[in-house]
Amino acid sequence: MMLLTLLLALQGRASLGVFDSWGAFRDASPRHCFAIAEPSGKRLGSARPFASIASWPSDRVHNQLHIRLSRERHDGASVTLSIGERRFELIAGNNDAWAPDARTDAAIVAAMRGGRSMSVESVGASGTPFADVYPLKGAATAIDAAALGCVKR
Repeated sequence: MMLLTLLLALQGRASLGVFDSWGAFRDASPRHCFAIAEPSGKRLGSARPFASIASWPSDRVHNQLHIRLSRERHDGASVTLSIGERRFELIAGNNDAWAPDARTDAAIVAAMRGGRSMSVESVGASGTPFADVYPLKGAATAIDAAALGCVKR
């Protein structure tokens, strides 16, 4: 998380805090706040995978999930996010995935608040299955810090 925090700070983002393996940041223009984490374990290649929960108040978007996959996804392969016993099918591009709607975003954030870890699973372009695993300790606090960071003052 420390390397990710440094990279985001260098991009001019205001840090709202680091909470275990999750950080919270704010962009000033347009106002955009997000909680973000990297998956645990080694990463192959140059991909910078992450999971984020973001808000864009001017667009009335709150707590929207975005996943950057650690590998390019095989065409047609599904992407599943798992938290405990809950499973969520995501909409995916080549390297990214999102919840299909705001209701699913809300269900994912609620599950994150009570979970210990989450995994994002798919099949890579080479045909090999992969999973990116994220510890959730600190996630709820980072999500709350990001939400508060976007409140108009």
